[in-house]
Amino acid sequence: QVQLVESGGGLVQAGGSLRLSCAASGRTFSIYALGWFRQAPGKEREFVADIRWSGGRTYYADSVKGRFTISRDNAKNTVYLQMNSLKPEDTAIYYCAATDKSGNYYKASLYAYWGQGTQVTVSS
Repeated sequence: QVQLVESGGGLVQAGGSLRLSCAASGRTFSIYALGWFRQAPGKEREFVADIRWSGGRTYYADSVKGRFTISRDNAKNTVYLQMNSLKPEDTAIYYCAATDKSGNYYKASLYAYWGQGTQVTVSS
């Protein structure tokens, strides 16, 4: 089992920045990749970004490319999501997720482990 705990959400004005953190514990040696997803009210959960635990290769949704950066600190078993130039449409609950498998990184079904989520609200 892998446990994930997110932090760093909050309220920010449009154009501002936030950094989310996701601390992993438990069987962290089994992690293949960590991802961030988000879910806005009335919408489906959508992929935001993913990072390979070994090697650090990253993937982003088109909607966040150039604005968000995913990174990891293997020594701290923590993954980060730096969010810049935030827009009101970025408002959502952001979830950290971990998988021990390779596959379609943008599909939520690939990830077996999920955090509780952290709210990000961007005001206009």
